[in-house]
Amino acid sequence: MMGARPRARGPSVKVLEHVMASVAVTCPVCRRVGSHLPPELPCACGVPVVLPLVDGGMGEPVERRDWGEEWLAVRCVACGRTTRWPRPAYGCPCGTLLRLAVEAAGAPGSVPLARRPGGLAPIRSARDAVTAAALHLGRLGHGEIHRAAQPAPAGVALAARGLLAHVEPSRRRLTVRDVECLWLAALAAGADPVGFTRGGPEPEAAASAVRLGVPLFALEATGLVRPLNEAAERLGR
Repeated sequence: MMGARPRARGPSVKVLEHVMASVAVTCPVCRRVGSHLPPELPCACGVPVVLPLVDGGMGEPVERRDWGEEWLAVRCVACGRTTRWPRPAYGCPCGTLLRLAVEAAGAPGSVPLARRPGGLAPIRSARDAVTAAALHLGRLGHGEIHRAAQPAPAGVALAARGLLAHVEPSRRRLTVRDVECLWLAALAAGADPVGFTRGGPEPEAAASAVRLGVPLFALEATGLVRPLNEAAERLGR
């Protein structure tokens, strides 16, 4: 089943910054420089979106509320989905409420992307694991990644066009049942199966994945996603 279907290339997107940093904000009224930590906003695919605020930008005083200016459309770098989020504001100690500057989109009329990271984000939590898996699928060329409509018996199920992925975000080892359930669910959906694990597969599960042709990837604590079998290695070529 793997390799028989041509895979549509995902959107040409940059990698999401998961380890956030504060941005400097300059108040045009008092010239004081403050700092603001961009919030993490939950995309429907499970990957947190970090708004692309300009570091060191000049804030715009909010003199009156305008509904159209209170919302910001940002494209998720993992799945390409565009969502409107409340535009962040910063309260300067001088009493001025500032609307924060956002990085311009790459082309006129396009939607800005979330900020990119300086390196791999370590995997410390279940959400980190799902984020790493979704971003890796994006690097493999899959776009529109989202939570699968049919949840997995255990772990988290992600889906894209022609693909069904099982992510075990805990340190529990993958079992034969996990691999077989993923393979059967993908077969029923007419999709290719892919598995991600933090704890690694049990020996019987690894053998079952080889027999069924299910690619398995290890989610390392450093953020590295490492292929565990030949089927996974073929996906990265």
